[in-house]
Amino acid sequence: MLHATLTAAAAGDVLSLYAGFRAHFAVEGDGEFAYVPEERWDALNSMFTRVEGYQMVTVLVCAVVFIMWFHRVRLRAGMLAPTAFRRGPGWAIGGWFIPVAFLWVPYRIANEAWTVGLRGAAGPFWPLNLWWASFAGSIVLGRYASVSYRRAEDLGPFLDAVTVGMAADALSIVAAAAAMFFAARLTLMLDGDGTPAGSR
Repeated sequence: MLHATLTAAAAGDVLSLYAGFRAHFAVEGDGEFAYVPEERWDALNSMFTRVEGYQMVTVLVCAVVFIMWFHRVRLRAGMLAPTAFRRGPGWAIGGWFIPVAFLWVPYRIANEAWTVGLRGAAGPFWPLNLWWASFAGSIVLGRYASVSYRRAEDLGPFLDAVTVGMAADALSIVAAAAAMFFAARLTLMLDGDGTPAGSR
């Protein structure tokens, strides 16, 4: 279920990337005067609206499923090592809803759970760090693109916002793939045979 929702969310990002490329290729004119024909502009707005609607639904479903998994993992890791966490298991849910703090609170919980999964052995943290860096980067760039898009009053700023949004989409695709790997490995580490990730 988790992998399916992450895949659906990544598919929305791919569609958004495609819409971004369509927006750039729709521009006509030279360096001094660029424009988008009205019929293309209407088609782009329609496409962006549909893609945004799909992304909103898939991201919401993915967030619910992921946070449920995250909470279960926190409970499982807490059973294995009750003193390994600075925060209670409720933070595995609530930490995602605190403005600004959601950019690091869940990461700290994930880091502690990963450490528990390693069972005292030396092991790589790159699956965790790759997931979180790409996820946080996509959130920051996505918010910036959204604000820039709303403020854009002509074609130049609009295309700049689209470009930033495309970068956010690309990072989000990386984050989805990294989240799948991270979730699979952490689940095996906590519920599998007990072998640390670095020993496999």
